[in-house]
Amino acid sequence: MLSFVEEITLLLLDDTQGRFVDLPLSASDVVVAGAALMDLALANRIDSDLERLTVVDTKPTGDDILDDALARIAPPGQDLSVSAAVEGLAAYAEGYKEKALQRLVAHKILREENGRFLWVFPTRRYPVIDDTEQREVKPRLRQILLTDEIPDPRDVVLICLIDACNLLGLVLTPDEIKQTTTRVEQLSKMDLIGQAVTRAVAEIRFIVKHATSPIF
Repeated sequence: MLSFVEEITLLLLDDTQGRFVDLPLSASDVVVAGAALMDLALANRIDSDLERLTVVDTKPTGDDILDDALARIAPPGQDLSVSAAVEGLAAYAEGYKEKALQRLVAHKILREENGRFLWVFPTRRYPVIDDTEQREVKPRLRQILLTDEIPDPRDVVLICLIDACNLLGLVLTPDEIKQTTTRVEQLSKMDLIGQAVTRAVAEIRFIVKHATSPIF
């Protein structure tokens, strides 16, 4: 099973070009930072009340991205706001995406190609080798959003996260986004993903709303 950071990284890749879709850096970094928080929350490493986030377990997860994020959030017992945690981790999001890409290459989901753009600037593309994972992510989320299917808690997290970062256009067309407004609101209120995750998503939504305009 892929982590949220890995699945978000796949969603951020253009299916045909093998490069990240063109997004404001703030939105891209925030969604990756949020994904890391989602993974930590579901791994029972962090918890939150109405305003504060606390590290409750410093035991390594075995995931180098999450262990790095966990070490950067706050010392055990010392709390901070969720928004501060998101903003702090966003500074390391590019490194997290790079690690996620290398994992996806190692899993043979992606292939790395080294080349030069206009024979001057080094570029790297990540074409999909085995697109089963990517095909499963987008159609799976589309199915949930466009039907009344009962979702898996992890998919609720993904949908809430990309919606909070105004990135539903990675999964739906503009018309479909308008048609699924009520459905997205219903999913965001489902008590399936835990208080820490729900509140983290709400904080992320607030951060993005005040920092960027909708991407799609």
